[in-house]
Amino acid sequence: MEKFETAALKNSRRRFSVKKLGGNFFAFAAFSFFSLLIFSCGKNSDLSSIRREEKFTLNYGNLENQINLFDLNSTGEINTRIAMRDGFFFISNGKSKKILQMNSYGDLLTLYYNPKTNPAPLFDEEILDDESKYSTRKTVPYTFFEPSFLVPDSRLNFYVVETLPKERHEVADGKNLRQVVLHFNSDSFVNYIGQQGRGGTPFPYIKNIYTSSDDSLFVVCIVSEGLQVFCYNSEGNLLHDIVVKHSDVPDYGEVKAGVTRFVEVENIVPDFNSARLFIKADFYENSVDSKGQGGVGEVMTVIFPYDLSDGSYGKPIEIPPYEESITQGFAKQTYKLSYDFMGVSDSGWLFFTIAVDSGFVVQMVQADSSRIVRRFLSYDTKDTVYSAFNLSASGIISALLAGQENAKVVWWRTDDLARSFAENE
Repeated sequence: MEKFETAALKNSRRRFSVKKLGGNFFAFAAFSFFSLLIFSCGKNSDLSSIRREEKFTLNYGNLENQINLFDLNSTGEINTRIAMRDGFFFISNGKSKKILQMNSYGDLLTLYYNPKTNPAPLFDEEILDDESKYSTRKTVPYTFFEPSFLVPDSRLNFYVVETLPKERHEVADGKNLRQVVLHFNSDSFVNYIGQQGRGGTPFPYIKNIYTSSDDSLFVVCIVSEGLQVFCYNSEGNLLHDIVVKHSDVPDYGEVKAGVTRFVEVENIVPDFNSARLFIKADFYENSVDSKGQGGVGEVMTVIFPYDLSDGSYGKPIEIPPYEESITQGFAKQTYKLSYDFMGVSDSGWLFFTIAVDSGFVVQMVQADSSRIVRRFLSYDTKDTVYSAFNLSASGIISALLAGQENAKVVWWRTDDLARSFAENE
């Protein structure tokens, strides 16, 4: 009989194979169950699903409304990302060195492209003459090197992470500084933002970028001791520069005698409507079983609200883990796995996800009431060779799902689910 690992365990095995905790690497060999050949119990069939809506399809190629995802099976990071706001999609394509702004029907509105690596857009003359429909189509030349993560603001300006050419990398305090954030409006390049603000020095490796309701920009970077968060106003002026060390996370819960606890700051996401951060901390502790074998196991996940105005921590929010039940022969065992922290919506819901067979599970936690909702979001994982996901400000989860022939842009209306709870309160 065929045996297999579930997607959740595969995903967690990749995340936990090597963890950087407090500047040291811990090999999580004690998770011996990750190497087992196991059966799935089909737990996700018990969850309600949210219907997936396909918005449009992108073909592969070098034309202005295509993306280049060749060498999908090669090693290395694929820097193609997606973001959505108010029904407008922004897609960065690192390999083609360009960014597409499209509406929800897949019409190209603005092309931001490197003219050295892309052919000049060949818009059809007949289409250009149709002023009523395509008069807003624009092109913005810019010499991109490797654009990746991007985020729009309320003005539909957008910011995109750019990796600089090697000759422009810098080293400071043992950190390799190689990325900046580019700012564009609908017509042109505005400026680039570094650590000190406009025109500043490059950042350490950027984990992600976010905007808030007042169009502040947040840049979250990975550093050896934890995560570093930079915050800028809409003009690109630095407001906050905070390093959240693994060792600085507040204690939570009881620690048994003789047990050593470790903590990892897994992600930090800004609140959309107020000047605070949500710090996701995963707690681990060493343990010894009845056979005298030791290892490191996860204890719990906690969100710590952090007030940017005075540096104080708010009431912690404990996040329930994802539970994966597996069977081997007549034995059944349940493992608890940590969700990834995806983002925060403008209605105050915290979104957490984990990959599972044939899709992923989203867990939504209301920050101020701790209300919890879980749903299953399906897509064909077997035929998807690359995927990129995004949570919009309004709480819609969008995705670019790349197959062998083309890439589909889809979304799940998780905002409707949050709205239904608000209306029933």
